[in-house]
Amino acid sequence: MFGRIHRRFVCMSSRLAKKKSQAEQKWIGRQLKDPYVKASHALNFRCRSAFKLLEIDDKFRLLQPGFSVVDCGAAPGAWSQVAAHRVNSAGTDFTSPLGTVVGIDLQHISPLDGVQFLSNHDVADHETHAKLSGLLPGGRAHVLLSDMAPNASGFRELDHERLVGLCSSSLMDLAEKILSPGGSLLCKYWDGALARHLQEKLSLEFASVQSLKPNASRKDSAERYFLARNYKRPVKGKTFF
Repeated sequence: MFGRIHRRFVCMSSRLAKKKSQAEQKWIGRQLKDPYVKASHALNFRCRSAFKLLEIDDKFRLLQPGFSVVDCGAAPGAWSQVAAHRVNSAGTDFTSPLGTVVGIDLQHISPLDGVQFLSNHDVADHETHAKLSGLLPGGRAHVLLSDMAPNASGFRELDHERLVGLCSSSLMDLAEKILSPGGSLLCKYWDGALARHLQEKLSLEFASVQSLKPNASRKDSAERYFLARNYKRPVKGKTFF
């Protein structure tokens, strides 16, 4: 099955490459050689990024059955797929607690069993926060995931600054509203001069913060992730037991 899918992908990509620019042809060639792209087809993941979260979760066990998870920048849904399986939000494991997964993105996201998507929603919008509170048990989440990033401008430092700003403002604001004390946050950033400032800000809110680069992140990419655990601050207006 996977072989047929991959052959169709190769043939289609080869035809498209003839009409593409040099940069686009280079991207297609890289995709054809990428083992994570091939594996994502074989395992029916929506994209290769699923393996980044799988690797991190295998090591740190962030996603436990029964947990509530919010996936920011969820499109096309690969991280939500992983989260849904690990927290049992589709109820496929009758012996484990039932979890909750909510994915948010500015783009449309195709439906997925066990996941409630807020398509065409902005993480920074207070209306989105209100909808999240209604979807999450008790209005809170155990884990906040973010693989989101602004559209690339082509200027590395500018893109770095914009992503760090997105994490330190919109994501931290969302954490203050919905993340349970003791909860975890995993967010993507692009390495650069401001990464240390983001780490310092996270360290004020979480007991531990570490920088990770999973194997599925391409070696030539500035992409990294901050894993922040044991959230210190209570959610405003909420009482926890």
